[in-house]
Amino acid sequence: MKKLLIATMVVALAACTTTNPDVIQRGDAQRLSQVQDATVLSWRPVTVDGSQSGVGAVAGAVAGGVAGGSVGGSREGVIVGVLGAVAGAALGNAVERGTTKEQAVEILLQLRNGERRAIVQAQGNENFASGEPVIIVTTGGKSRVMRAPQATRTN
Repeated sequence: MKKLLIATMVVALAACTTTNPDVIQRGDAQRLSQVQDATVLSWRPVTVDGSQSGVGAVAGAVAGGVAGGSVGGSREGVIVGVLGAVAGAALGNAVERGTTKEQAVEILLQLRNGERRAIVQAQGNENFASGEPVIIVTTGGKSRVMRAPQATRTN
């Protein structure tokens, strides 16, 4: 029973991903990205709601069904197994949603051409201040905000 519960949690956690701006996805490595200069107007902390892909519900239903099905005789086992599957699905769904929830920041930016953009990204290692120069790096339709590098002068 413990092994089944551990396996269920491993499957649920394997479905978790991150949007951390400090982590680059393997598919984005060695891809040309568009870079835009911008200035931070403001930022605020937000919470990105967890996902509900169904993996947690399925894993919970299987675990609950197996655990419930082992109770009592054949008739009781079927009834308790069905109830265990329903309860496990609800619990697995809640666990998946809770483990995929992320703390993030919403950053309001002004581009050099005067246009404004807002980007939500996971809280990374950088904190931004109003008026600070930043760059927006866009790769494969996904953007992230980074502190602007200092330009070096060469003669």
